[in-house]
Amino acid sequence: MAMLEVDNIHSYYGSIHALKGISLIVEKGEIVTLIGANGAGKSTTLRTVTGLMKPTIGQIFLNGEDITPLKPHWIVRKGMAMVPEGRRIFARLTVAENLDMGAFVRDKKEVPKELDRVFSLFPRLKERKSQVAGTLSGGEQQMLAMARAMMTHPQVLLMDEPSMGLAPVLVETIFETIQFVNKQEGTTMLLVEQNAQMALSVANRGYVLETGNIVLTDSAESLRTNESVQKAYLGIE
Repeated sequence: MAMLEVDNIHSYYGSIHALKGISLIVEKGEIVTLIGANGAGKSTTLRTVTGLMKPTIGQIFLNGEDITPLKPHWIVRKGMAMVPEGRRIFARLTVAENLDMGAFVRDKKEVPKELDRVFSLFPRLKERKSQVAGTLSGGEQQMLAMARAMMTHPQVLLMDEPSMGLAPVLVETIFETIQFVNKQEGTTMLLVEQNAQMALSVANRGYVLETGNIVLTDSAESLRTNESVQKAYLGIE
């Protein structure tokens, strides 16, 4: 049984048919990436999986349970969390207060243990726990967004464009952190990323989206060496 299964979902923005029968599987412990051009439907897929949009057709299963009808906060309670595009931290709150916001689904007795766990994963945030989040660097804010999601102790972590707006050296750090969280915590991940080269370097498998359709799926290594993928998404002629 797959950790996450998306079965033939169709989603609309008004009259615009954004997703046209997306099906994908993420097995336990995997990093799976969605790649494609802007407007291909990558972020819409994540929004639909997390309940922020409801598919008109299709189903979404988490650990074999149909979560399609659930509201987003119940999906979080079932074991799925998302790191949104643009980080969306609470800029006026401190690092510690942001992490407390991430723990809203947890028993209060568990929060100190979760904080210790997150601070061991992100030691830089521990050093800055009293700092106002809006004054952090871009890379630190991305770490905070990840840490806030990790406070829910998710089985599946969805990440939407984690490298957006970051300097190249910080992009490397973020992707090292993604790999570390996956290996250290065993966290299953579904990753949307414009930087296809970086995404495929950390993923086990990938799906290529074009205008709301999956047109190709393969191992990450095979996609990296696929001539059409290289030309379209990796900048290799």
